[in-house]
Amino acid sequence: MSIFDFFKKNKTQESPTTPSSGIEKTKTSFFEKLGKALAGKSTVDEAFLDELEEILISSDVGTQTTFKIIDRIEARVKRDKYINANELHTLLRDEITTLLTENKTTEDITFDLEGQKKPYVLMVVGVNGVGKTTTIGKLANQFVKHGQKVLLAAGDTFRAGAVDQLEIWSQRVNCSFFSKGMQADPSAVAYEALEKAKNEGFDIVIIDTAGRLHNKINLMNELSKIKRVMAKVIESAPNDVMLVLDASTGQNAFEQAKHFTAATEVSSLALTKLDGTAKGGVVLGVSDQFKIPVRYIGVGEGIEDIQIFEPKAFVNSLFEV
Repeated sequence: MSIFDFFKKNKTQESPTTPSSGIEKTKTSFFEKLGKALAGKSTVDEAFLDELEEILISSDVGTQTTFKIIDRIEARVKRDKYINANELHTLLRDEITTLLTENKTTEDITFDLEGQKKPYVLMVVGVNGVGKTTTIGKLANQFVKHGQKVLLAAGDTFRAGAVDQLEIWSQRVNCSFFSKGMQADPSAVAYEALEKAKNEGFDIVIIDTAGRLHNKINLMNELSKIKRVMAKVIESAPNDVMLVLDASTGQNAFEQAKHFTAATEVSSLALTKLDGTAKGGVVLGVSDQFKIPVRYIGVGEGIEDIQIFEPKAFVNSLFEV
């Protein structure tokens, strides 16, 4: 039985909530390489582990996380002495799932905001071009569909067209919009948006921010100021600082994560454009390296193509053929 036959035999039933179709390129690339590395082997040896290391790094899992996975598999091989290709399937699945769930918070955010104090304040950060505003629009759509009263606040007041783009999304998903126009102080936007949300009974406020990385000091000062002024209106705000990363940029996503985690306390991640890349391993690498849970993944261009990230469902989809 080939490794691909084994995977097909052990394929779990796909549910509507699995991201299988959205990570097809990553899945196909990963298993083509894994199949070639295992060809003709009856056990997992040092040569295969070297090849596995290359496969994981080329999938943009990242060197630190790759070494962690290899170390764990080596320890298992030494302990159990004999691990064949079929057992490796289960072992890899378990190790990747473990790494992802280690960084998952106990606070699971659902689109109906069950158990959350309202208004829930979500501050969204990320460089221009990663799909930040589109992600905000898709999230707003899901929250509205689940009966939430949503306010989008245009805090990216420097990029040409950013305010208009967010307003168009608010109209498209039928939610409220707050802006002070281009060149306005982002902190003032956040402050007044929270006052509006508090006074008018909104369930969630999603605040867009500028995506400039020209100067880390300026970025840090700006994001810190926004957080300080929000806390004056709602002490717990922001409830979540979410960094949006483009999965297709691979190692560049790691660099962006370094900048933003240095500038502010990032509490969650959203990975976009997973459907367009064969390097979806960045989901695992970024989450593990920065110890920040992935909260949402974008798996297509449609308005519905965003999901709450479930580590087990993601790994199961990755290991399906």
